[in-house]
Amino acid sequence: MRWGQGKGKGAAGPTLFGVSLSFDHFVLPRLLRRPARMLARLGEDDFEVPPFSAAVLSAALLVSGSAYGAYLGGHVDAIVQGITARSGFAVDQIKVVGNRATSEIDILDRMQLDGWTSLIGFDAEAARERIATLPWVEVAAVRKVYPHMLEVRIEEREPFALWQQGSELSVIERSGAVIAPFSGGKQSLLPLIVGTGAPAKAPDFLARIKKYPELAARVKGYIRIGERRWDLKLENGITVKLPEDGEDRAIADLVRMDRENGLLTRDIAAVDMRLSDRLVVQLTPEAATQRQAALNEKPKMPKRKPETKI
Repeated sequence: MRWGQGKGKGAAGPTLFGVSLSFDHFVLPRLLRRPARMLARLGEDDFEVPPFSAAVLSAALLVSGSAYGAYLGGHVDAIVQGITARSGFAVDQIKVVGNRATSEIDILDRMQLDGWTSLIGFDAEAARERIATLPWVEVAAVRKVYPHMLEVRIEEREPFALWQQGSELSVIERSGAVIAPFSGGKQSLLPLIVGTGAPAKAPDFLARIKKYPELAARVKGYIRIGERRWDLKLENGITVKLPEDGEDRAIADLVRMDRENGLLTRDIAAVDMRLSDRLVVQLTPEAATQRQAALNEKPKMPKRKPETKI
């Protein structure tokens, strides 16, 4: 019997809620016949609900309710992280490029990873912002490399000198901005500047000292005095007191006297060049004692007896 045809002439065809489903000379495709018959039975008294319908409906309600609850509670990201991590997208490789003074431990700490962090759900921009707060980091970039790697590239701030302010010792940039506290290592090779106002004046002053490599190699510290002038502390302990005005001329004279007379290799404590018309050299205590002893041991000339006239 074709769908939509009665058993005999004038026979009533199937109905759905009282609406006839019969169409002359129309046959439903095979795949649609069973659903159509089930729909037709909904309006009949003998229709029975399949025994598994309640379980299916309950499961659907449970899943939809859980998903809606996760959405309201803000746990969707965590669910996505868990699912994608267990599907082969867990982060298990970290590549860090460009760090010299910044430790990888500090970088990893800012990334906030755990053993189940998913590459898909990982917030690279938030991680970049956290890494950028590290003291040595100038620029940071975080990139996802599928299926399971994160690449971190950083550009660090350029150290210029060590700045001693009281008991504090910091690494500074050329601009004078403090980068971080001194931590040893290669930072010990940076020039040392001391005193209030030193960072602002140091770049220009150090550039002028570097014009005389033989002097620059001997300088252990550049000390700013009263924010007006500089002292040079040499590696052999000598202090050179430069004038407030005429620094360039004084530096040139100092280098010339050292070349000609070995001034800076002598047993002296300080060279005072603050006065424009004279140079004052201060001996070390040992040298002063030796000099005094030498003067005391110098034989005295005998007094000449007065001539006697005959």
